[in-house]
Amino acid sequence: MPKPKEGKGGKNRRRGKGDGEEAKRELEFKEEGQEYAQVVKMLGNGRCECFCFDGVTRLGHIRGKMRKKVWITAGDIVLVGKRDFQDEKVDIIHKYTADEARNLKQYGELPEHARINEGAVDLATEGLGEAEDIGIDFDEI
Repeated sequence: MPKPKEGKGGKNRRRGKGDGEEAKRELEFKEEGQEYAQVVKMLGNGRCECFCFDGVTRLGHIRGKMRKKVWITAGDIVLVGKRDFQDEKVDIIHKYTADEARNLKQYGELPEHARINEGAVDLATEGLGEAEDIGIDFDEI
């Protein structure tokens, strides 16, 4: 009977994805025909609603190379490629980590009002105010 090896798991564990440490990668800046955007809402089927920092909300499509490898959630800062033939649709090219997004903000690439570490709830309740009040006043009770 062979001796057990030190550590946990067998060859399938060792062959796995990696230890979770990403190598430091070079910061990607936008080029002509590209724009920075923030994911507002995931729609399913590899699509999402993106608020581009030129002030327009567009339908984003996650490219096939990124599907099931890079997980994109609401609130993420992404680099999108604009389509020449469809202005209301963009293709998501790259997802920035929170540190990379902070660096972009320091370099002046992202506007000052860009919120980096906020999820879907924060983005959805951003515009709510007195206009959408349902009329319940808890002080009366």
